[in-house]
Amino acid sequence: MAPKMLNFITGNENKLTEVKAILGDTVDLQSQSLDLVEIQGAIEEIAADKCRRAAEAVKGPVLVEDTCLCFNALKELPGPYIKWFLEALGHDGLNNLLAAYPDKSAQAVCTFAYCEGPGHKPVIFQGRTNGKIVPARGPTNFGWDPIFEYQGQTYAEMDKVEKNKISHRFLALEKLKTWLQSEA
Repeated sequence: MAPKMLNFITGNENKLTEVKAILGDTVDLQSQSLDLVEIQGAIEEIAADKCRRAAEAVKGPVLVEDTCLCFNALKELPGPYIKWFLEALGHDGLNNLLAAYPDKSAQAVCTFAYCEGPGHKPVIFQGRTNGKIVPARGPTNFGWDPIFEYQGQTYAEMDKVEKNKISHRFLALEKLKTWLQSEA
């Protein structure tokens, strides 16, 4: 049986490369960049809303992702707003947010939402990796990876193959893969 064709809604080449590496030949993944309005709210609400909008726009099956970085000392902020916090503050500024707190623990959260098409309810798949926020180490070409440390290494310092075996994105995509295989 041929793999299911999915429109992965992203303009981020690094995300696309990681998702393709993790999903392998489970699905026929096509990338499409859409400028979607993003609501404010809980992680799952944001992903589901974005997924519904994308399914309407492409008139077919879609996969969207929402990635968060949640600082435990800040009650999970910046959370789904990490993209804007990172743009405004940079890696040093994100570290400075935690300067007054002894707790530097954080969660990397990845939420994928899949929708069969317009009018269908999105299905949510989420992965969380516990780590801590550290001064930036490693290449700075992929978002907040240089400041999120997992078991002694930042995501940026990790070999991509190794990162793809433990990351929040991997954990969420494993759930998606299992679900897709059960639906086939």
